[in-house]
Amino acid sequence: MKKIIITLDGFSSCGKSTLARQLARELNYVFIDSGAMYRAITLYFLRGHIDWQDEQAVVSALQEISLRFEYNPLTGTSDMLLNDENVEALIRDMLVSEHVSAVAALKEVREFAVAQQQQMGLEKGIVMDGRDIGTTVFPEAELKIFVTAD
Repeated sequence: MKKIIITLDGFSSCGKSTLARQLARELNYVFIDSGAMYRAITLYFLRGHIDWQDEQAVVSALQEISLRFEYNPLTGTSDMLLNDENVEALIRDMLVSEHVSAVAALKEVREFAVAQQQQMGLEKGIVMDGRDIGTTVFPEAELKIFVTAD
């Protein structure tokens, strides 16, 4: 069967990530957690004491970052790897949570993350949820799902 790109968008707290993870597991696709990518970038900035108000420092730091997802058979989902280090647990830390919104709002960071996401999509066989996934990141996705809850 031909592999495709599946995107999920929708309102906040309506179960998009849960649905995306389950769908990826059922199809044996990779679940790409776009939020985890921004959290990993934030972790890198915090570890390196990168001043995200300094545009040049941000651009320079982004050039040193490699992001990828790797299937974890223990959890049945994909873990976030930052420069080949599994940081799945570390990116859920309160300090990262406190700063991820500010980092994710940076134009350079968003452009970097979108480029990484599009690169990951080249091989197809992915399920991704997140802001602008079906419109900006993968406008040509073969299946776009908009999730609502009531």
